[in-house]
Amino acid sequence: MHTLKLTAHSFILIFITAAVEMPASAADPINEMAAKLEPTRVVVYKKVGDRELHLNIFEPAGHKASDRRPCFISIHGGGWTGLSPRRQYPFAAHFAKCGMVGISVEYRLVKPNSGVTVFDCVKDGRSAVRYVRAHAAELGVDPQKLIANGGSAGGHVAAGTALFEGVDEAGEGTSVSCVPNALVLYFPVIDTSKEGYGNAKIGERWQEISPLHRVKPGVPPTIIFHGTGDTVTPFKGAQAFHDAMLKAGNRCELDVHEGGKHGYLLFDRALYEDTLRKTEAFLKSLGFLKQAAE
Repeated sequence: MHTLKLTAHSFILIFITAAVEMPASAADPINEMAAKLEPTRVVVYKKVGDRELHLNIFEPAGHKASDRRPCFISIHGGGWTGLSPRRQYPFAAHFAKCGMVGISVEYRLVKPNSGVTVFDCVKDGRSAVRYVRAHAAELGVDPQKLIANGGSAGGHVAAGTALFEGVDEAGEGTSVSCVPNALVLYFPVIDTSKEGYGNAKIGERWQEISPLHRVKPGVPPTIIFHGTGDTVTPFKGAQAFHDAMLKAGNRCELDVHEGGKHGYLLFDRALYEDTLRKTEAFLKSLGFLKQAAE
């Protein structure tokens, strides 16, 4: 397993809500927290050409490889085109304090002339979960207690680890499942039709990677946090996904924030902490979490 030695660095990212850039003066407590955090270690989980993709790992105090801890795998948003893994550091670090292994995933971004598509973003997310499960013994995690989490486009990639069967990197072994054991989705891109978000970025094959249109029986237990005032990833998509999940016999909870705009929980510390408490309660109900953060 390839591990990188970290060097200290501190910077504050400007948050991008999907494709919309927020002004630098916008209050953003998550970025303020993220700037002060560093992972325990960084591991290469995939190479594409000469590009290495990393898992930023936050380990709980006293963690050792012989442990079998649940793992909270978090994927950043940014419309598949922006932001970085640092955006999810506060989430990964929080659940490490709860006794889990927390991971923030780096994945390829869609950039002009890069050749990268949204399908590649999905492939990377699936590769990341597959890597964690395949290397569970080295990472000290329980391969049957993996939680895929993400916000906005990261929520889409997280959902894709469970829903988009066959969207895998060419040549990658798929004998190890990339389907997580639970999904925690924050204001996710959940409908990629013209009624939702991302249709123009994805193109005519949008239905292949639209969570709403890929619901089936046997999807892992899922909780979605979404605001009714979200005009980026419209709330009606989250409601429709929730209803489709229940109809298919899956467990799905929808936490509704009345009037909440896209990314609402990232700009209000109280809402952020409330979301963490509710996420903890959901994970406790699955037997994945025993202690609260210290």
